[in-house]
Amino acid sequence: MNGRVLAQGVNKREVWAWAMYDFANSGYTTVVITAIFNAYFVSVVAGNAAWATFAWTLALSVSYLLIMLTAPLIGAHADARAAKKRWLALTTVGCVLGTAGLSLAGPGGLVVAVLFLVLSNYCFGSGENLIAAFLPELADSDSLGKVSGWGWSLGYLGGLFGLGACLAYVTWAQGQGQGAAQFVPVTMLITAALFAAASLPTFLFLRERATPLPVDRIPGALGFSAAFERLRETWQRARHYPDMRRFMFCIVFYQAGIQAVIALAAIYAEQAMGFRTADTIKLVFLVNVTAAIGAFAFGHLEDRIGHVQAIRLTLVGWIVMVLLAWQAEGAAMFWVAANIAGFCLGASQSAARALVGALAPPARHAEFFGLWGLAVKFSSVLGPLTYGAVTWITGGDHRLAILVTGGYFVAGLAILRGVDAERGRRAALESAP
Repeated sequence: MNGRVLAQGVNKREVWAWAMYDFANSGYTTVVITAIFNAYFVSVVAGNAAWATFAWTLALSVSYLLIMLTAPLIGAHADARAAKKRWLALTTVGCVLGTAGLSLAGPGGLVVAVLFLVLSNYCFGSGENLIAAFLPELADSDSLGKVSGWGWSLGYLGGLFGLGACLAYVTWAQGQGQGAAQFVPVTMLITAALFAAASLPTFLFLRERATPLPVDRIPGALGFSAAFERLRETWQRARHYPDMRRFMFCIVFYQAGIQAVIALAAIYAEQAMGFRTADTIKLVFLVNVTAAIGAFAFGHLEDRIGHVQAIRLTLVGWIVMVLLAWQAEGAAMFWVAANIAGFCLGASQSAARALVGALAPPARHAEFFGLWGLAVKFSSVLGPLTYGAVTWITGGDHRLAILVTGGYFVAGLAILRGVDAERGRRAALESAP
């Protein structure tokens, strides 16, 4: 440990600007994916049909599959052209417009809802990979967990801010006698506007430090027609870094459980626990507080105990959470389970991003963070689809669905045993020119 937190030439304002993107985009996941639009999609847009939950997970899966196909390509292009910031601007505009488009989805408007959900979530996920690729440029190698934790904790505060603004509006609208079909579309416009405004510091103050490759060294095929080839090449490179490769497999499994919780928390609360919209928003609001605490606390702790050990502790917490939620008959135990999930969510997401930053070769940060995004997005297909399929097959048994998806945390914990962070970091540094 050298006592330095930020990389050479990086100031606090720039790190704050980088972290503000987490603040900006967290409102999207909190409001659209976790708290409001998902339950609205099932109950109002799809009319509580037997296939409604599965349709929600299927729409999300399409967006994640698109990210899987393009993430390594975008990462490679961003590295070669030093274009992370330009790509980030494009995906931000796409997510903001797609979120605003969700306001057009009313009762029976399944096609509109699915189209704008796929667009907004695709752009969100692509931008998430790009902003993460700036982390190794901003933080000292011994402080990746700490700086990552700053971003995640500020991100959860952003989720709180966006959700709080929506809760204030929903409370007023319900007092005026409005139903979900009237007030939920407005919350989509609120979320889009906050995303656009809060992301401005990122584009004003965050620097693109990468240097473009000479033209003769840039791969000839950087068009989208080369997506499969780029994916194959990136995965082949990962074979030279066995700890990174094993951690990617680990991510696929434990993130499958996390993504199921994120995408279906409000649906579970309303369908299994009988929560109303306002109750669900309050629950997710408090969960974001514990998530911010988890990200900040573990960001400092993991630099001392190690990224792998930090992730191991959070996976144990996730398993405890699943068991509590599965057994919960009353609201009290479910609130406890939800806040354990919040704490573990912030901690595990921050630790994973920091570990990828430590294991990625210095010259290929964007490309390998694209591979990280690929693993997360594959899990985002696997986990929610598993949950949705179980509810469809069992006629709506959400308790069994959450118990089944909890098995992904157990698998992730088992795979994590073979990851050696120090060995993986040495391999990454030895590959540097």
